[in-house]
Amino acid sequence: MFKKILIANRGEIACRVMATARKMGIQTVAVYSEADKEARHVAMANEAVCIGPSSSRESYLVADKIIAAAKETGAEAIHPGYGFLSENAEFSKRCEESGIVFIGPKHHSIAAMGDKIASKKLAAKAGVNCIPGVNDAIETPEKAVEIAKSIGYPVMIKASAGGGGKGLRVAYNDKEALEGFTSCRNEARNSFGDDRVFIEKFVEEPRHIEIQLIGDSQGHVLYLNERECSIQRRHQKVIEEAPSPFISDSTRKAMGEQAVALAKAVKYQSAGTVEFVVGKDQSFYFLEMNTRLQVEHPVTECITGLDLVEWMIRIAAGEPLTLKQEDVQRNGWAIECRINAEDPFRNFLPSTGRLVRFHPPEPTMFQGNTEQLFGVRVDTGVQEGGEIPMFYDSMIAKLIVHGHDRNDAIAKMREALNAFVIRGISSNIPFQSALLAHPRFVSGEFNTGFIAEQYAHGFRAEDVTHQDPDFLIALAAFVRRRSRERAAGLSGQLPGYDVKVGQAYTIITLDAKGDHHHTQVEVDDSMGRHGTAIIKVNGKNYAIASESRINDVAIQGTVNGQPFTAQVERGSVKNPLGLKLQHNGTRIDAMVISPRMAELYKLMPFKAPPDLSRFVLSPMPGLLVDVAVKPGQKVLAGERVAVIEAMKMENVLFALQDGVVKSVVATQGESLTVDQVIVEFEA
Repeated sequence: MFKKILIANRGEIACRVMATARKMGIQTVAVYSEADKEARHVAMANEAVCIGPSSSRESYLVADKIIAAAKETGAEAIHPGYGFLSENAEFSKRCEESGIVFIGPKHHSIAAMGDKIASKKLAAKAGVNCIPGVNDAIETPEKAVEIAKSIGYPVMIKASAGGGGKGLRVAYNDKEALEGFTSCRNEARNSFGDDRVFIEKFVEEPRHIEIQLIGDSQGHVLYLNERECSIQRRHQKVIEEAPSPFISDSTRKAMGEQAVALAKAVKYQSAGTVEFVVGKDQSFYFLEMNTRLQVEHPVTECITGLDLVEWMIRIAAGEPLTLKQEDVQRNGWAIECRINAEDPFRNFLPSTGRLVRFHPPEPTMFQGNTEQLFGVRVDTGVQEGGEIPMFYDSMIAKLIVHGHDRNDAIAKMREALNAFVIRGISSNIPFQSALLAHPRFVSGEFNTGFIAEQYAHGFRAEDVTHQDPDFLIALAAFVRRRSRERAAGLSGQLPGYDVKVGQAYTIITLDAKGDHHHTQVEVDDSMGRHGTAIIKVNGKNYAIASESRINDVAIQGTVNGQPFTAQVERGSVKNPLGLKLQHNGTRIDAMVISPRMAELYKLMPFKAPPDLSRFVLSPMPGLLVDVAVKPGQKVLAGERVAVIEAMKMENVLFALQDGVVKSVVATQGESLTVDQVIVEFEA
């Protein structure tokens, strides 16, 4: 077995690999860019080597620097994690030529499956179901339209070297095929340096289901059940689960056997995944093979009880598999939510900056430990006070739960999301909560188009409907009451000016339209126990009990005997009496004041916000890579104005209305802050 390995990655996956290595008694070496010098994975490793500037093109993607770091530290093997160089056949080959073991498949297997056109031909030869289409590279937009028409719309236009949702478009007519081909080609050239594009039939109402494989150097390959990955936004996975709530045992077996046949055809060894698109009639077709560890591998670890990273290391060291196909378990139900640094209420724009607070729910399952199951696990590479840089992808953590069945897993995940505290940046936790509560998700009746269909106009606060909105009102009153009780008990107060606790409050909330709503509540503390009260709201009683401290953001307790976890932030410079409450994805801003103060509040003048319609503002921190307009130019609504790059994604800004450009304020190549002016239009 290896004595020391280097992890050629960053963030949560680097920490994940280190956890298993530590369990196995293996020393670890981290590599890091200048942006990551204070990162968690650096502190967690036994040794760390800086490999260059913040940009991944100058650090994590430079094979020479990583191999040099391995030689310098005496690492015998390199684990690539996922992303970066994990599916780079040349890197795998270079490692072998340098006398360093690559903890992953051999370079010939990566090369065979890394090209989407070649992999489909290999899959068909191995007897794997393939989608109708043309697998040869298409040269012109006109040829793309001709082929699309011959296959029959809708079709999927895909970059041969694509991945992660890049270089992919769905076309329903000639116009979309023409434009989609050009966009895919440009995106593929910029992202992967390979502009080959092919076309295949788009399966309607598709499910994205993948089979986890593990193979050793002796030719044994097993399939470790499936993962359901159909909850996607713009082809990026959001929620994954194992097993799938859709496929039958016979379909699972057929998919697994075909995946194994493909793996054997390319002499695959290590962990890998074969992805399928599955129609509503359970017909399934090969999509691609990922020759690496998947982001969502923890859900498979939960239901099988296998440590996939450990098996990758053992296989790379030459050890054979010690289990057979009939030994593979399918125990309980696991769900994973990707926690991303993005603002779901601003069209999921990337959010960078410092993690002022980062308190995940208390874990009961841990990386590298498959003995403790049926609980909560948090895989992350960040820590409180750390920086979320703009140079890498937006995922900051993975939240995994393991339940006895699907309903149990959903309930565990909703409660875990309630307890996940992130401040300083925006996160997609409210969106995840909304998805988990959606009737279609709960029923399992969804496909890859679910998010696009349900949130066609974006995600808004009103899309998160609480099953009992008065509970949040009651909780606001409870929190304010406890704060007043503490203030009233402070010594040194002047007679006649002491703090009055009060039993009647008015809760003022703001709805999506900007209107204020006043709700009268009464607090009855006759229960006689500290931290308990009965809150009366709209004719309903909420008996709330909580021992959480007044300044805790995540508070736990019971309401009418049922446990809850909610988040509360108290006051701000602008509104010291305000409370921000969050539960099951629903957020409210509330002000808890006396009835008399509420009457006076209604008389306060309204200050209209400034008119910003003449400006194009940067919606996020990022790099301004292109300005498509110039002073004096007439611009129509919907025209491209600028392009901002953040977290490896390009974000195009469009004109919201017709106008004439007065000035271009920002310059190409400039690093922008949130709401920085880019373009000003004439009044």
